[in-house]
Amino acid sequence: MNGRRIVRRAALTGPAIAALMLTGGPMAAGVPAAAAEPERQGLFNAQTFTLKNGLRGVVIVNRRAPVALHMVWYRAGAIDEPAGKSGIAHFVEHLLFKGTKTLKSGEFSRIVAANGGRENAFTSWDYTGYYQFVARDRLPRMMEIEADRMANLVLTEDNIVQERRVILEERRSRIEASPSTILWEQARRALFLNHGYGRPIIGWMHEMAQLSRQDALDFYRRFYGPDNAVLVVAGDVDPAEVRRLAEKYYGPVPRLKAPPHRRLLEPPQRAERRVIYRDRRVRRPSFSRMYHAPGYNSSGAEHAYALQVLARLLGSSSTSLLYQSLVVRRKLATAAGSGYGASRRGPSSFYLFASPRPGVGIDRLEEAVDDELATILKKGVPKEEVEAAKRQLQDMAIFARDSLRTGANAIATSLTIGRTVQDVEEWPARIGAVTVDQVNAAARHVLQRRKSVTALLLSEKPAEADKAGEQRQ
Repeated sequence: MNGRRIVRRAALTGPAIAALMLTGGPMAAGVPAAAAEPERQGLFNAQTFTLKNGLRGVVIVNRRAPVALHMVWYRAGAIDEPAGKSGIAHFVEHLLFKGTKTLKSGEFSRIVAANGGRENAFTSWDYTGYYQFVARDRLPRMMEIEADRMANLVLTEDNIVQERRVILEERRSRIEASPSTILWEQARRALFLNHGYGRPIIGWMHEMAQLSRQDALDFYRRFYGPDNAVLVVAGDVDPAEVRRLAEKYYGPVPRLKAPPHRRLLEPPQRAERRVIYRDRRVRRPSFSRMYHAPGYNSSGAEHAYALQVLARLLGSSSTSLLYQSLVVRRKLATAAGSGYGASRRGPSSFYLFASPRPGVGIDRLEEAVDDELATILKKGVPKEEVEAAKRQLQDMAIFARDSLRTGANAIATSLTIGRTVQDVEEWPARIGAVTVDQVNAAARHVLQRRKSVTALLLSEKPAEADKAGEQRQ
């Protein structure tokens, strides 16, 4: 973050962007240019259209307040970066708040603020998104300026120098200042042997420092165009009017003809790995383990829905199996949980974590986690736990209807990773169809030590740190 008027979200790490990404099902089919897709009844009742230049449009009507959420997502993230240019996707996100052929640097944000709106942007491994919350009658102005920066970005060397300092400081404050984030970054690099998902979204410091104006323009010209984007408008809006406005403002933007996205495959995971990070700033040690897991678009995708149920019942709340065992009954941990996200263009990860109580060794805690997992793999998960987890996930989906952003995020994510709107609309039913046998099969498929990276965050006493520093010199 920085002290200017616009406060943008940092590059997203871990599971931050997808606490509830309701996607799944068959791959998206091509849509004829300018053809409206039939409206489907489902979770959000989204209506869609496609402009002649390839822009996909989605409208979610929500009459709870006279506001509109306007979003543009690009299928361009950290996994699309050229070798040696890590962080360029996030850098370009920052630079889009500079000038265009018609707007001076910073004027975009001033216009949003003058119209009573709020804005932000985010970068992930698979996509980059920009959005504004405004009163519904200000939507045309938001479309006008967003379409402008889709086609007419102007960058100066001063822009590059200034914003490069910002992203370097962001890395120092968000990554280098956080031992747990350093560990997470190192563990992901160990988990993904070949795929770009092992590269930090914000980038490696030494490569970020070399990013140039030409690097930024090359990435922008390669990926920022209507046929590589998804427009989502949610709120108290009329679908026909949204399409009319989209045709007026986005329709004239030329088709990009973006090159095909590379699809990197992972080699077999043959050996378990351990990453141990010691830091004198650590006050509370922690245990975590990441398993290489399928996403909706990778090998093993048939396990994706069952893995979401498994993550829910295993460690998503204070009633989950891991929490009840490690924190409540055995009193070995102060926290325990698990997580999984299927919404990826490629493979994903399933992770576990726990923090030991004072006086409990990290080795003892790890053994306890292994005991719980061994029991699950041997005896299976209880049917009642599976049914409870499914109901909780379906309830979360119902409550998501109250949020403008949750539905918009879920559908935009689905489309940018190559899925469909129908996959989102039918997500509750697909979760409801998961069986106990499927959850057990998914657990056996993923929870294998050879597919894992165990990460330990440990304290380093000041005297030990000083001695280590002397030896390195």
